[in-house]
Parts: sequence; structure tokens; C-alpha cells
Amino acid sequence: MPKISERAVIMPESPIRKLAPLATDATDRGIHVYHLNIGQPDLPTPQAGLDVLRHIDRQVLEYSPSQGFRSYREKLTHYYEKYRIHLSADDIIITSGGSEAVLFAFLSCLNPGDEIIVPEPAYANYMAFAISAGARIRTIATTIEEGFSLPKVEKFEELINEHTRAILICNPNNPTGYLYTRREMNQIRDLVKKYDLYLFSDEVYREFIYTGSPYISACHLEGIEQNVVLIDSVSKRYSECGIRIGALITKNAEVRKAVMKFCQARLSPPLIGQLVAEASLDAPEEYAMDIYDEYVERRKCLIDGLNRIPGVYSPIPMGAFYTVAKLPVDDAEKFCAWCLTDFSLPLDSTPLPEPVAIRCVSPMCSTRMISTRRSSFSKKPWKPIPDALNDFPPRQRRRQDNAQPPLSLSSN
Repeated sequence: MPKISERAVIMPESPIRKLAPLATDATDRGIHVYHLNIGQPDLPTPQAGLDVLRHIDRQVLEYSPSQGFRSYREKLTHYYEKYRIHLSADDIIITSGGSEAVLFAFLSCLNPGDEIIVPEPAYANYMAFAISAGARIRTIATTIEEGFSLPKVEKFEELINEHTRAILICNPNNPTGYLYTRREMNQIRDLVKKYDLYLFSDEVYREFIYTGSPYISACHLEGIEQNVVLIDSVSKRYSECGIRIGALITKNAEVRKAVMKFCQARLSPPLIGQLVAEASLDAPEEYAMDIYDEYVERRKCLIDGLNRIPGVYSPIPMGAFYTVAKLPVDDAEKFCAWCLTDFSLPLDSTPLPEPVAIRCVSPMCSTRMISTRRSSFSKKPWKPIPDALNDFPPRQRRRQDNAQPPLSLSSN
């Protein structure tokens, strides 16, 4: 019998979906599972996008151009102008989600054996995309104690060698919620320029910044315009994960030409998705403000609640809609698996409007801030966490000798 490829053997399971079978088993046992294992917003999609979807009047659902409809790309240039990102339609290539944009960037810019430096914690699927391209990710650790700020330049330079080809960042960060400062972005720019590296910058959460600090795009960095490949998606800002529309953006014509070869091989980005995404750009300003205000309230609710739990610590995220919490357990993934197999609350206990925690980065747990609805804040949606921690087998709990002082957003 033929064997599967070595690439398939080393391809990691998605930690985002890894616990899905356990959740399915729990559901089959009659347990209601609240899902937080994937960054799927629960807030409404823009009405303008839904209206186009409902009233599509086409006799043929044809291929679109491989780089996406020009009308959509032209419209996107006006969107980016609001963030002082100056582009032409030719700088933008529409992809099947942000994931395809990352994959095509790797395939176009990296050779087998090349290395990418990525601050960690990071979006788990970056590893899978790198393996698909034959590349290797080398992580540089950031710590919860320091709020996940970037390490000093010397730490980056310790990892740079003849195989280093790129730095990859996510800003604001998934899963930490960290927002890179001007100093940190300049530090990255200087490294990119000094070692002639690519800078892949995943910026799908730019709408969600809560601190008043400026959003510094990789496209704002002078002197490395030809090195920057920006990754974007409509999934988060418009709650449109299912239409699979992203974008790869670069001023580098050679990179765009290479990316187009992969785009032509897959023929076309989603036709229906592009129609919905283009219409969603017409959403009124009130839509964006309502979504933003909702996440601000959820952030306050979640962080205050987490940091009231003995032994639990979460820094205050500056952006995106995630946070990372340190739990008093040895392995957060085992804890979450145990929650699905051995732990449940009776139906007559405190009602929970949405899930509280599933996605894990051992020994920490990453939690989405789309876990509570504003109308349900008084129901304390974090309540199952201390209950579960108390029931979790003691031998797997971690000592709390270095517990952090509680943080609160109550005064904000």
C-alpha cells in the first residue's frame, strides 16, 4: 500500500480544531457546548453585504479574474486610505481568505529550507502554511509577564542566519491582543533592512484597537516598501468568515507576479464572496462603531472576570478580540479536553449566554472576547472557569507561587 507524503506526516493538526471531536462527543451525550475554539465573530454581518447575497441575479456563476474583480480592488484602495495606506488597485490581489494570502506569500517568497522568525504566541496555522511551503518557523518568545512586548533586537539577531528569509508579525496580535508600538515597528524595520528580509504582516484586526495607541502598519514603514507583504481579510471586521475573502498586498511587482502564478493555478477567488465583500465596504460608520463599542464592553467584562479568579492572570489586551490567560494548571490543552470529557454544569445553574474558554496555548489559555453579549454581563460568563479549576484533578494543577496581582478595567 502506498505511503502518504513526509509533508503530510509532519503537518501538524490544527490546535484550533483539535478539540472538535471531543466537543462533538459531548454534544452527542446531550451536553450543550459553547464553542470558543475558532475566531468566528458572533456579531452581525453588514446589512449591505447580506442584501447583495439575498438578491444575486446572475444566470451564470462564473470565474472571476484570478486577482479578483478590479471594481472591488479599486474600492479597497479608498478603505486603506482611511488608515494612511496608499495603494493602487494593482498592489492588491484578492485571495480565498487571509489563509491563502499567507500561503501564497510563503510559496512566492520562500525556498525549501528557508526560515521565518515569528514572535510567539502566534496564530497556530502559520506553522502549517510554512510546512506546506517547505519552510521552517523559528519562534522568538514573548512573555505574559511583560505583556507580550517584543524582545530586544539582540534576541532576534541570535536567530538570524544564512537561512533566514523573513519576519512574520500579526498586529494587533492573535492570540495575545498585543499592539506593536512605533519603537517596536521601527526595530522590525531596521532588522528587515539590515538583513534584507521580507516582512509578512498580518493586519486583519486593525479595526479593533482599544488603548488610543496608534496603529502602525508595516506599510507605514519607510525604506522597506519592497520588502513588505501585507495580509488582510474581511472575516473579522465584517463577520464574514464563511465567504473566504482575503487580500495579499505588496508594492513589490516581482512578488505580485509570482503570487499571480499561484492565483492562476487555482483559477479564481470566490465570486459570491467578492460581491458580498465589495458591498460590505458601503456599511455605514455606525456599523463599525457599534461593533467596536461591543468589543470594548466585552473586553472589560472578560478581563475583570478572569482576573478575579484565584490563580488566573490575564494582561489587558490592547487590540483584536482575544486574550491569553495563565491558568493554575500544568497543561491548558489537557484542561480544556478534560472540560469537554468530564466537566459540565447542570442546566439550572447560572445561564451562560456564550462560551468562556476553549482555545489553549499551554500552559496558558487563549480566550476570545466574543464570549459574552452586552445584555448578559450580569450573568458572570466566566463563572464555569473557577468551578472547572476546582474540579480539575489536583495532580495536574500548577503551583501558584508566582501568581500575578489582579488587573481590572473597572476604572477605564
